Amino acid sequence: MKGKQYAVIGLGRFGSSLASELVSLGFEVLGIDKDEESVDQMSEKLTHAVVADATDEEVVRSLGLRNFDCAIVAIGDDIQASILAAILLKELGVKMVVAKALSELHGKVLEKIGVDRVIFPERDMGVRVANQLASPNLLDYIELSHDYTIAELAVPKRLSGSTLEDLNPRARFGCSVVAINKKGGVIIAPTASDRVEERDIMVVIGTNEQVESFEHEVNR
Repeated sequence: MKGKQYAVIGLGRFGSSLASELVSLGFEVLGIDKDEESVDQMSEKLTHAVVADATDEEVVRSLGLRNFDCAIVAIGDDIQASILAAILLKELGVKMVVAKALSELHGKVLEKIGVDRVIFPERDMGVRVANQLASPNLLDYIELSHDYTIAELAVPKRLSGSTLEDLNPRARFGCSVVAINKKGGVIIAPTASDRVEERDIMVVIGTNEQVESFEHEVNR
């Protein structure tokens, strides 16, 4: 993963946060925005930051974006600019194009033009926060697709000392515990004999219904 180059187009709240996090993970990041003030604010945080119009084909070509591993269109409130930028990136042959969608319709258009991954930050965060509020032991919730979910569940006192064989999530609910985060470290691909203690965090994957059923068992 290290050594990858990312381009982030649009340095508003979402784009600047995303770009900064990618830099902190050790990647090279080029930030692009039409607004000079936004670029100035990020110039020292990113590998490179330039004032440019990502809807101008000549400008996009001159930036060499074709050579980047991934380009993220994070344009905040201009749907037309977002779509035009995504089209240019796809036509240039960028390996992976990710785009932020402002609405379901915007997302459908982005999918139609071949964007590799469409993200809905506000919607997805709303779903995650709602699920966290609804379940005291649910620490995080990510919808992998319309059907599959990965969730982090805190182990309550009632289940402390249980083995995964005791809980038997695969046979009883159809979902799998793929990791257990303990104070001393993380157990990846735990076995049936591994025990969970209070405040351990189980990372569970399965269909939405399977994970929800197991979550109810943990919370009862």
